[in-house]
Amino acid sequence: MENEKQTVNHEKEEHNHEQGRSAIIFFFIGLVLFIVSLFVKDNIIIKNILCLIAMIFSGYHIIIEGIESTISSSKTNGKFSPNVHILMFLAALGASLIGDFQEGALLIVIFAGAHFLEDYAEGRSKKEITNLLKMNPTEARLIQTDDSNKIVDVATLQIGDHLQVLNGDQVPTDGIILSGYTSIDESSINGESIPKEKQKGDEVFGSTINGTGSFTMEVTKDSKDTLFAKIITLVNQSQSNLSKTATKIQILEPKYVKIVMVIVPTFILLARFAFDWTWYDSFYRGMVFLTAASPCALAASAIPATLSAISNLAKQGILFKGGSYLANLAYVKSVSFDKTGTLTQGKPVVTDYHFSEDEQASIDIIIAMEKTANHPLANAILESFSEKDILSLDVTNEIGKGLVTTHNNEEYRIGKPETFENVNEEMSEWNSTYANEGKTVVYYSKNEVVIGIIAMMDIAKDKVKEMISYLKEKDIHTVMITGDSQKTGEAIGKQLGIDEIIGNVLPENKSKIIDEQKAKYGTAVMLGDGVNDAPALVSADIGFAMGDGTDIAMDVADAVIMNNDLSKLPYAHNVAKRLDHIVWQNVFISMAVVAYLVIMNIIGKMNLPLGVLIHEVSTLVVIANSLRLLIPNKVIK
Repeated sequence: MENEKQTVNHEKEEHNHEQGRSAIIFFFIGLVLFIVSLFVKDNIIIKNILCLIAMIFSGYHIIIEGIESTISSSKTNGKFSPNVHILMFLAALGASLIGDFQEGALLIVIFAGAHFLEDYAEGRSKKEITNLLKMNPTEARLIQTDDSNKIVDVATLQIGDHLQVLNGDQVPTDGIILSGYTSIDESSINGESIPKEKQKGDEVFGSTINGTGSFTMEVTKDSKDTLFAKIITLVNQSQSNLSKTATKIQILEPKYVKIVMVIVPTFILLARFAFDWTWYDSFYRGMVFLTAASPCALAASAIPATLSAISNLAKQGILFKGGSYLANLAYVKSVSFDKTGTLTQGKPVVTDYHFSEDEQASIDIIIAMEKTANHPLANAILESFSEKDILSLDVTNEIGKGLVTTHNNEEYRIGKPETFENVNEEMSEWNSTYANEGKTVVYYSKNEVVIGIIAMMDIAKDKVKEMISYLKEKDIHTVMITGDSQKTGEAIGKQLGIDEIIGNVLPENKSKIIDEQKAKYGTAVMLGDGVNDAPALVSADIGFAMGDGTDIAMDVADAVIMNNDLSKLPYAHNVAKRLDHIVWQNVFISMAVVAYLVIMNIIGKMNLPLGVLIHEVSTLVVIANSLRLLIPNKVIK
């Protein structure tokens, strides 16, 4: 079924491509005929025929598009909803009716040319996103029961299949490495340009590019559930979801066209008597008015800009499901963060330690003891310390005491502070200090006398403090929401400079806090990575999921930050502000040009060719202004 859908979409794209190519060919035929007509001086009949044919060839697709869109929109809305192209068609028709075929042809040629350039600009702004579709893997090397390889379609792979990935291959789907060592370019899914080293047990993702090594892997996800497939889903949503400004402009457009269609004949009738013009002059000025008032630049004010901004962000590893969410980000007043896994690394690390006896000897014994354990604190200790002498000890995990062992006829123990009695004043003070900082503490004893203390904590990710500073500079309120104790949350939050820390929060209460933030501050953002964050992500005006988070968080969020790089949030906010400024610049430019042309026409200082030229140039200026959003921002530090 999925393959059939892809085939249909491919055929539809091919059909649209063929239509677009034919329209361009006809446009240039019309353009050539119009240029030829400029050199015909003596035979007015041939000149007018050439102009008429030029209008038909250059503008047929605009006329058809305008009529089809008007009919379709009118049926959908249950009322007359004209397309802006109708105005241009009527202006060209009106010019022809009064015998100005050349001016009518000029209007159509310039308008059609601007229309093609607008389509090009829109296509250019989509390019960075839609290129993802071409990167979707299609084939895989399936390892069969006799250890031979068979090239198969990725869509036929099943969870549990074993695949071989050679150097330079595209990783066909998500999975786990079974054997081998390599480095993989994961920029297609997280925007990170530096390849990541991978070995047995590491996760790999479909669409990424294998480096010089080769490996075997086990398929862990169906092709439609891979991370890359989810990214493509986000891309499709982003192209169909316009910003609020763009939507308002699209809603306004048919109303505006109807108003113009009423004003123009009224203007022609009133001008005949109010200004004592001839019927020819009144009708001609009416056609100039019709051309000047066509909202082409207004229609192009938001959509190319929005798509350009989304493309810019996609290249940086920030994927928005729609332009409306990006537009809202410009007005954000409050940003809330989940703590564990979002602001912090999601696992404890050793932050402090002290030993009253031989430090290295104590570390060697502790490492030997913790190697027998299987919990996050043990992993933190093993990752933070290096052993000098490798010891082999018999270790017992005693309930209520911790890890216990004997070495050289001495008993050693590691456990929670409350399980020890013989603690000197120095160790007690260290314990109080670390506990007040929200750290988890373990004691290390020899014959029940505490001789060491180790403090651990889930520390903040890189660049988080800089990100919080940026938000504070923009007068955006920051909140940390955590299920941990208030003390633990405050230890991290105060270190980062977060305005408000809310601890001991149950998952079901996170969305309530977001609602309170919205009521108090206005537009609110939430960032999270877990299933328990999903309700809050939905409640927020813009919900950001972390790219390494859970599938459910990515599904319900409005945007995804790949590679869990929170420094991308200020970048996205900066792009959103630029988008807002550029859209309103475009609106001002388009309406100022319309007002200028209308006034110049009324006082008799504007003719049809000049009006058409200025009008279409304003459209090109608006499009060019929008394409500035494709340029990456400066890195925000």
